[in-house]
Amino acid sequence: MKLFARKYSDIWAVWSAHKMPEVMDLAKIGIMTCSNATQDLGCSSVSCLADFRRRKGTFAAYPQEEKLTLTGIINCPGCPTLAGPGKLLGRIRALTEFGVDAIHFSFCVKALCPFKEKYKTALEETFPDINVILGTHEEHVTPEEFRGRVKKLFCRPRKTMVDIILDRDRDSG
Repeated sequence: MKLFARKYSDIWAVWSAHKMPEVMDLAKIGIMTCSNATQDLGCSSVSCLADFRRRKGTFAAYPQEEKLTLTGIINCPGCPTLAGPGKLLGRIRALTEFGVDAIHFSFCVKALCPFKEKYKTALEETFPDINVILGTHEEHVTPEEFRGRVKKLFCRPRKTMVDIILDRDRDSG
């Protein structure tokens, strides 16, 4: 019964020490993605995950002899109000409580987020032992080109619930 009363990080430490001693010398990685890219545009983080597995992009900087494990992926708190950094710190706990060594801001965050430096500073001040890295996968287009292409996706006309209510959701073809 005492085991259930412990914090998740304590449970992870106990489990890791007793069940997996051979993987204790690994880098625990967390990834923070852009809420707009994942929730509104359907990004599944497939490029981030592929380059994590292949050690490409920013993951190539880790020594080859060091094992990497993906501790988790979270979304940013969305484009912030005054509470943006505070909301971010609350979300980041989903990674820090499990002992991440580094948090990578996805390429989407790096290329699109006007608040990335503010977020990075807040994380570095609150969690000085965690490395904060801008980027994940290899960049196949410039951030400027990427921003332009994403803007076009967001600006496309699309149907909403209002169209259903007003009976304008049916295709005319």
